[in-house]
Amino acid sequence: MVDKLNSEILEKAKKIELLVLDVDGVLTDARLFFDNKGQEYKGFNTQDGLGIRLMQRVGIKVAVISGRASKPVALRMKNLGIELVYLGQSDKRIAFKEILATVGCGAEQVAYVGDDLIDLPVLTQVGLPIAVQDANEFILPYVAWQTKALGGQGAVREVCDVILQAQNQLDAIVASYCA
Repeated sequence: MVDKLNSEILEKAKKIELLVLDVDGVLTDARLFFDNKGQEYKGFNTQDGLGIRLMQRVGIKVAVISGRASKPVALRMKNLGIELVYLGQSDKRIAFKEILATVGCGAEQVAYVGDDLIDLPVLTQVGLPIAVQDANEFILPYVAWQTKALGGQGAVREVCDVILQAQNQLDAIVASYCA
């Protein structure tokens, strides 16, 4: 997988200290489910969750910025140990600026994964802008890489694996599961 990415993307991935993710369309498949009482439900990919945990394990910070506020998202992020969670953000630049200040890294050390126009203000600032396979076509000119996997169906895990391999971490992680 990593061998097929161009060297420019791999060089950018080597520098990543922070992964910032959109939720709807990236960590989920962008569909919203509500019961007849208005209770919201979302589906998350467990492989994406493990990818996030592996990033955290090697010291790469993970943050989430979503345009929607959602109890299921807040619960899932808490379950994954993600502390930098910004929900209900109509202007993602504000949250991104706060995240950078909290983490203490520069925008060039950030990978951001998005899928739609609301993500452009952050995608255009980061060192490694990424779109999921089924992203809105209007953001594609602004990203360095588009995943093979669809949003909510392993795209985040794909990103995590590429970053971990570019930083020479993935082989040791795999070996730790074989020991």
